[in-house]
Amino acid sequence: MPEKAKIACLLSGNGTTMSALLFQSRLPDCPYEIVLVASNVPDAPGLKIAEAEGIPTFSYPHTGLGRREHEQVMDKALRDSGAEYLALCGYMRILTAEFVSGWEGRMVNTHPSLLPKYKGLDTHQRAIDAGEKFGGCSVHIVTPELDGGPLLGQLPVAILPTDTAESLAHRVILAEYQLYPRMVADYVGRQYRTDWLLEQVHARAMDLPEVEERESHGSPGWRTGGKSGKYFAYFTDQHHGSEHIAVLVKTSGPDELAGLVETAPETYFKPAYYGASGWVGIILNRPGVDWDHVSEWLERSWRTVAPKRLTRLLDAADEF
Repeated sequence: MPEKAKIACLLSGNGTTMSALLFQSRLPDCPYEIVLVASNVPDAPGLKIAEAEGIPTFSYPHTGLGRREHEQVMDKALRDSGAEYLALCGYMRILTAEFVSGWEGRMVNTHPSLLPKYKGLDTHQRAIDAGEKFGGCSVHIVTPELDGGPLLGQLPVAILPTDTAESLAHRVILAEYQLYPRMVADYVGRQYRTDWLLEQVHARAMDLPEVEERESHGSPGWRTGGKSGKYFAYFTDQHHGSEHIAVLVKTSGPDELAGLVETAPETYFKPAYYGASGWVGIILNRPGVDWDHVSEWLERSWRTVAPKRLTRLLDAADEF
């Protein structure tokens, strides 16, 4: 079982969406665990639920504090907990752009409408007044734009002829309890999924000049130089008995390969088949992959096989 992603939750009230995430985390194969539940309301019922379930809690009232001053206190507690991701669970504070940028790509929220429709408040009544056939909920990555971050998933809920905002809200929240844990699990667990890792490698390899993807020995590979071109990278998914999902790239030779594996075995390994030729495996199914580092290796490996006209083309582009 891969290491679980560590999530902190921010709430201000009853903690029902936090509870949905919490109980999902107790199911087999859930890719995350909750390491902290924090609140700006010291007596928030959600904190008591977390405490009863053995989850560490933290609270700090915002009364009398400036917004940024309070955020600094909360942010320190979140980071001290070891949280890698932050889930908003009814946190009734407007977050500054500075706070959001500090958790860029790692903070998620649920909203009771089918975004981009009906951002903000009174979503159910607005949907009913507009004659919509469906309300619903959305899970998205948080950005400084209100309810405007990239969508992770949505779930429509039919609007009945007799619905009021209150009756519709009762059903939408049930949909949220289903959608939020699933989307959070999918998002934080993507770093171990073969399809997502392959997408990351593919996008970075194809950014290099005149590259084509072609299967080699049953694995995706990337080459350059036209019909007589050579491979500069391969993607492997636990091949030859390895536990790793990895991208293989060319080093300068066996000595460099051995040095990399010896000094950083958590990042590099010697592939069973390609290692004899000086190829190194960069392990991808691990937390904290530095994708800029992967891109640098792909470019370096590409340069070892690319025609000089292509390397000159890339160098010229880098100058601008």
